[in-house]
Amino acid sequence: MMTLGAEAITDAGTGQLVLAAVLGIVVVVLLIAWAKWHPFLALILGSAALGIVAGASPGDTIDSFTAGLGSTVGNVGLLIALGSMIGALLAESGGADGIVNRIVNSVTGSALPWAMAGVAALIGLPLFFEVGVVLLVPIVLLVARRTDIGLLRIGIPALAGLSVLHGLVPPHPGPLVAIANLNADLGLTLLFGLICAIPTVIVAGPVFGNWIAKRVHVPVPALVGASAGAGGRPEGGRDFVDRDDVANPATGEPAELVDKQLPEGRRNPGFAAAVGTVLVPIVLMLARAIAELTLAEGNSVRGFFEVLGEPVVALLLGLLLAMWTLGKRAGFDRQQTSSVVGGALPPIAGILLIVAAGGGFKQVLVDAGVGNVVADAAKDANINALVLGFLVAVGIRLATGSATVATITAAGIVAPLAQTLDKPTVALLALAIGAGSLFFSHVNDAGFWLVKEYFGMTVGQTIKTWSVMETIISVVGFACVMLLSLVV
Repeated sequence: MMTLGAEAITDAGTGQLVLAAVLGIVVVVLLIAWAKWHPFLALILGSAALGIVAGASPGDTIDSFTAGLGSTVGNVGLLIALGSMIGALLAESGGADGIVNRIVNSVTGSALPWAMAGVAALIGLPLFFEVGVVLLVPIVLLVARRTDIGLLRIGIPALAGLSVLHGLVPPHPGPLVAIANLNADLGLTLLFGLICAIPTVIVAGPVFGNWIAKRVHVPVPALVGASAGAGGRPEGGRDFVDRDDVANPATGEPAELVDKQLPEGRRNPGFAAAVGTVLVPIVLMLARAIAELTLAEGNSVRGFFEVLGEPVVALLLGLLLAMWTLGKRAGFDRQQTSSVVGGALPPIAGILLIVAAGGGFKQVLVDAGVGNVVADAAKDANINALVLGFLVAVGIRLATGSATVATITAAGIVAPLAQTLDKPTVALLALAIGAGSLFFSHVNDAGFWLVKEYFGMTVGQTIKTWSVMETIISVVGFACVMLLSLVV
């Protein structure tokens, strides 16, 4: 497999390589945004176009693409699969419902938006963005109906918490892809990502939510029995119950949120068990990063945490723990637990294929020598690597609507620059790309339509709320990255 610094698969000049990269990206963009092709196919054909224009032989292009595809699946696919299994157990056991309800029931009034941002960030650690939306939106709508706070003041913080984690914090696919492509340290990236996530969630969530709610009025849509076409939840979303019939008959006050009725023999795993299980892989990976920063090489304690904090080991231990705390203790028998764990894999097949094909596209970029051209140009123009990564990701995001495609492409283009940077800066480069990949979600992004339909908003309202929120996340997240770069 060709790697950075290895002999290129073509001897084309700088102009031809730049043209090849531009045309390859244009093919991907047009096939996704105009022809509406699946990104998996678009990335394959974009890789072929890139190799042909760069002057590489068909065989070399195929070998480069398949090598990148296999490497990416090996590095990233396993982590995505393990994370999705933990998320499936959290959702199916009722653990996610328990976390949401405990936190929301513990606060009232003006603290609710902050609580929703916090619970969304916590739930968002092991769950994909779309799954987190499906879990949280029913609660958001219920809280909004039962209070006078307003839908956007509750909903924007929840969406911000989910989106920030999705773009900046492993083990989500975007950050994992950037980490793998740049050879960044996962523990450091996780540590820096969490540091950046806190102020980003605050600004884009409760602060922006409070501001925009005064300017855009969105009534709470009815969800019971509604379909996506009617402005309710998309088909396949979770059921939720209108609690009018359980309000206190004496006072007329609404009842608290309660956990959904569980089947006979099942029980909620409990708040502490659910939270602890979610945090175990994160804590292990953070412990590894801290040990590597504070302890000398060869230290036995450092070696212990380096093994436990290895991403595959940390997520595997988290999954084994979840099979007990969120499986057995919730009343699942062995067959049911196995079914939930196995059932987490089919829904992620699409994202795995996109990530894998993106890894192939990235490898063709690298092996053709495009990355070195960009790196040299950036050095000559004195462009900061973090700024370059952010801007490239923004451009691809605006064109394709896909945060994952933006992350993959930007990481491939700036990968040669990463070889010249120290470990903390490479981790920050991965986060800069992740921040850029979230910039201004609009009509070519599936997440745009998901939020629009769930909240029953018009296209204009969705742009003013969701799209602006995503842009705030991108800009604030990148600003935090740049500030960290001054001190690490």
